[in-house]
Amino acid sequence: MLPQYIAKVALTSAVIVGVSEIAKRSTLAAAVLASLPLTSLLAFVWLYSETGDAQKIASLSHSIFWLVLASLPFFLILPALLNAGWGFWASMGVASGSGVIAYLGMTYCLTRTSLAG
Repeated sequence: MLPQYIAKVALTSAVIVGVSEIAKRSTLAAAVLASLPLTSLLAFVWLYSETGDAQKIASLSHSIFWLVLASLPFFLILPALLNAGWGFWASMGVASGSGVIAYLGMTYCLTRTSLAG
């Protein structure tokens, strides 16, 4: 169990470090890598290898779809604020706050409808 856990942490960490290192050379290439559902794919593999439950994967995938929509305002607000001359930390704070609000709103909607997996 411990070797599998160490492998999960190492692989997941490598993806994040890879994106930040690639971004130093090409923001477009890093954006492509970051936009891939690598986190979701890794979570699906880890969850399935530990539970063997395909229905849990289907449910998780369905919920991720709806919550990805809640993340989109962050990616519009952050560059808009930076381009308007806001500082990095202030922009990150406002964009992150908008993300929190969007996630709370989407989570609220999901728990009260049949959209949640």
